[in-house]
Amino acid sequence: MRLTGIRRMEMMEVDPPSLSTDSDVLVRMNTVGVCGSDVHYYVSGRIGTQIVEFPFAVGHEGAGVVVDVGARVSRVKPGDRVAIDPAMSCHECDQCLMGRHHTCRKLRFLGCPGQAEGCLSELILMPERSLYPIPPDISFDQATLAEPLSIGLYAVRQSDVRPSHVIGILGFGPIGMSVLLAARANGVDRMFVTEKITARLSLAGASGAVLALNPDREDPVARIAAAEPLLLDVVYECCGQQEAIDQAVDLLKPGGRLMVIGIPEIERLSFAADKMRRKEISIINVRRQSGAFQSTLDLLAAGRLHADRMITHRFSLPECQSAFDLVAAYSDGVMKAMIDIG
Repeated sequence: MRLTGIRRMEMMEVDPPSLSTDSDVLVRMNTVGVCGSDVHYYVSGRIGTQIVEFPFAVGHEGAGVVVDVGARVSRVKPGDRVAIDPAMSCHECDQCLMGRHHTCRKLRFLGCPGQAEGCLSELILMPERSLYPIPPDISFDQATLAEPLSIGLYAVRQSDVRPSHVIGILGFGPIGMSVLLAARANGVDRMFVTEKITARLSLAGASGAVLALNPDREDPVARIAAAEPLLLDVVYECCGQQEAIDQAVDLLKPGGRLMVIGIPEIERLSFAADKMRRKEISIINVRRQSGAFQSTLDLLAAGRLHADRMITHRFSLPECQSAFDLVAAYSDGVMKAMIDIG
């Protein structure tokens, strides 16, 4: 299934991929999750400088079954169920050697223009290092969710959050929910959420938030400050909105950390310089994830990440456009739409 224009998709018959290197693995896709970044390409054809040349397949959250492997592949074998890390790093550049595979100088990412076609397809070819065997007790759905969940886990690790900390999550889409679940698995129990979609507010409360409110209907800074007069240790900005950045700065206590995770649709964000300086707030950008994918699968297998509520809608591969339209419009209380391919 490929994008053929703005808000247009088309099913195409193409030659099946075949092994081209001895580290390649051929995977038959089972399930693909629709991510907000996929929808950016669908509705605008770009994210920043990454511009789609049509036709192009998006999709990077997925799980499937190994069909064939290259001669040197030892990590997986035909018949294995695998979760897909969409990042394909070179493992040789300075960034990779520093353990920063997510900022690899030669990074290729599934469904990213100019890098690699996405996984909205029956068969895809992946390098062995990007595949993770799925533990027996984990479903294909959970394995697919490991990709967004790993971003939440990585963000929590980068923020050095502790069980005693009080945190805020601004924007409760799949990434905001992933942050909350990861923080909860890390022992945090004082979590405040803002979100404009009513169904997601209810989900935030059911998932462990002590207060979930709509910033369009009430002042989030005033409400949260009333509950926590000393303010918050960490705020995770998960919606890519300038107003959320401003609220985060007001919500943070002196020495607090602002984690910028959301992908903004605008070219620049601004910060209240005087407040930032006087509070000595640290700003940390989160770029996908690094080193958190296997840990996420382990937490899912151990029953410490409860993410099944994230999935709200299902579609078949031919129904992809309906799925993307639903997510783009935030309709019907959608949180995560899943595409069933297998």
